[in-house]
Amino acid sequence: MTTPAVHRIPEEVHRRRWAILGVLMLSLLIVVLDNSILNVAIKTISTPAPIGLGATQSELEWAINSYTLVFAGLLFSAGLLGDRLGRKKVLLGGLVVFGIGSALAAESGSPAQLIAFRALMAVGAAFVMPATLAVLMNVFEREEQPKAIGVWAGGVGIAIAIGPITGGLLLDHFWWGSVFLVNVPIVLIAIALMIWLVPDSRDPKPGRIDPIGVVLSVVGLVLLVYGIIKGGELADFTDPTVLLTIGAGLAVLAAFVVFEARSDHPSIDVTYFKNKVFSAAMAVITLVFFALMGVTFFSVFYTQSVRGYSPLETGLLLLPLAVAQMIFAPRARLVVDRIGVRATTTVAMLVLAASLLAFALFDQDTPLWVLEIVFFAMGAGMAHVMTPTSVVIMQALPREKAGSASALSNTFRQVGGALGIAVLGSVLSTAYRNGIEDKLGGLPPGLRDTAGESIEATLGVAAKLGDRGKALVGPADDAFLHAMHITAVWGAAIALAGAVVVALFLPGRPKAGPEAAGDTGDAGEEEALARVES
Repeated sequence: MTTPAVHRIPEEVHRRRWAILGVLMLSLLIVVLDNSILNVAIKTISTPAPIGLGATQSELEWAINSYTLVFAGLLFSAGLLGDRLGRKKVLLGGLVVFGIGSALAAESGSPAQLIAFRALMAVGAAFVMPATLAVLMNVFEREEQPKAIGVWAGGVGIAIAIGPITGGLLLDHFWWGSVFLVNVPIVLIAIALMIWLVPDSRDPKPGRIDPIGVVLSVVGLVLLVYGIIKGGELADFTDPTVLLTIGAGLAVLAAFVVFEARSDHPSIDVTYFKNKVFSAAMAVITLVFFALMGVTFFSVFYTQSVRGYSPLETGLLLLPLAVAQMIFAPRARLVVDRIGVRATTTVAMLVLAASLLAFALFDQDTPLWVLEIVFFAMGAGMAHVMTPTSVVIMQALPREKAGSASALSNTFRQVGGALGIAVLGSVLSTAYRNGIEDKLGGLPPGLRDTAGESIEATLGVAAKLGDRGKALVGPADDAFLHAMHITAVWGAAIALAGAVVVALFLPGRPKAGPEAAGDTGDAGEEEALARVES
């Protein structure tokens, strides 16, 4: 006789759970969309007024990095506050701040203002992203959580793909600030729907506030991410400033772990990391985003600078990646049910590694259909990694700690992405400079240094030189392709390392029988964790 599942979700909430998920995805959409949409507007923003702001390369980088830095630094604390104060309240507050930041960014009168308002947007985003997944865990019963998380993960893929397309369309018809102003009406709609549909939830026993732990986590993450960003900027991770900043960040985070382990009211129970499955899932998320963000970073330059496609066309080229995530992310649970988490994620990581390695074979004339197949495979691999590992992480911690679990997952993802862009960007930059410097001998020293920074810089110098500069275009393309091939091999190697981690540590096929079905209830969270480890 099968034991009936114990349902802890109120019937009224259970009936509208899919509508609630739609509101959560709308909230998530604008946060993820904003990151991908900005990439399209970079060239326009660098144009002198009145078309753009005349931002320098360094100012453009900080328009991106200020968001990443604040976002990663606050994610964990935002998740804790959501568990304590109520996830709906935190989500609404985050949306309001994000909307105000977007409106101000759209009206920026200088690069400095844009950098500051982007940081304000990141404050709001840090409270939105972990809260969406935490609310999800509290409106779906355990047996439906994998499917709901799959839909949630598919929403991320949609946002990544439609960002460049939306940005390209807006820039074709409006000024550069429209890529930020478009967030405002979406925020207003999301807030109205959230007030109407989404229930509030919180940790019923949050314990005392842990101010020291919160401060240590913010300071440690900010120092670590800043050091990573700085290393990528300088293309030199041996620089004393970079080493000192990263070392200080790691030292503060180590102090955070020691303090939390000894505290009687920790922000996060660090003993969860003793669970090899939980730790492996976190490591894989970091490695996936390290490889993926690094490779997609240079793929934009490949399609636009080498192949000559517009931002809108580049966005359309990325559609197969999003379509694959939309198709496979909600269905990944079916594969897991059949062959287990370990087999699903190992094969997916190998597919992802092969997709990244394919970039090492691309040249200037690679057929577009080959590129589209690779992007589709990349999206499929991503869907079959992110959904199962997200389920493992979210179900490993008690439901009451959903905000903390989501924040931890997103923090590791952000740090991995920042590392990928910084480290693989540094590899790309170094390899490109080594490949192009012999071709720049005829330029004045100052111009030679500028032209060697990147393919965009070389092509910019070539354009200024007119007919004399045309001779630089071919060598610039060749040097970039060689640098891309090297970087792709690095990215594939990172993905292979992830495949080894999941093959060794993630669980196999789920146990059959009544004990594997249904929600475990309050008293059953430890049994659920034990099943995850099996």
